[in-house]
Amino acid sequence: MQWLEHRIPPPVVGALVGVAMWLAAPVGPALALGASTRHVIAAVLIAVALAFDLAGLLAFRASRTTLNPLTPERASALVTGGVYRITRNPMYVGLCFILLAWAVYLSTWLPFLGPPIYVLCITRYQILPEERVLRRLFGEQYVQYTARVRRWL
Repeated sequence: MQWLEHRIPPPVVGALVGVAMWLAAPVGPALALGASTRHVIAAVLIAVALAFDLAGLLAFRASRTTLNPLTPERASALVTGGVYRITRNPMYVGLCFILLAWAVYLSTWLPFLGPPIYVLCITRYQILPEERVLRRLFGEQYVQYTARVRRWL
């Protein structure tokens, strides 16, 4: 299914997984979390998500490189500072934290399958193809970066 590589924007993948989580929520057993507890946990996870997303976006803008994940070949700079010292994919990490917050909010067990499914899909159809392009564009500099910084966390 190579034709899916760089075809579906990651936020759309996240939204589709989120809808599937919502549809699956009534099927599974409930979590033993009170409403206020799950709201606080979800809010903290959203704050973490927004921090990763915003830090990633600002680093890309500061480097004046493309923000479009569907066209990695347009990358004009290899961004390795700031949040990119923690993860090579902070915006995807942010989306994963949003899905985790959604799972907590839905408060049943089955939606917790959503974030790992998102990670698998994004890794296969977005990140691995991006990495091939970045390796071609930035060569040894990119290889050294991947040796220092994890793909996710």
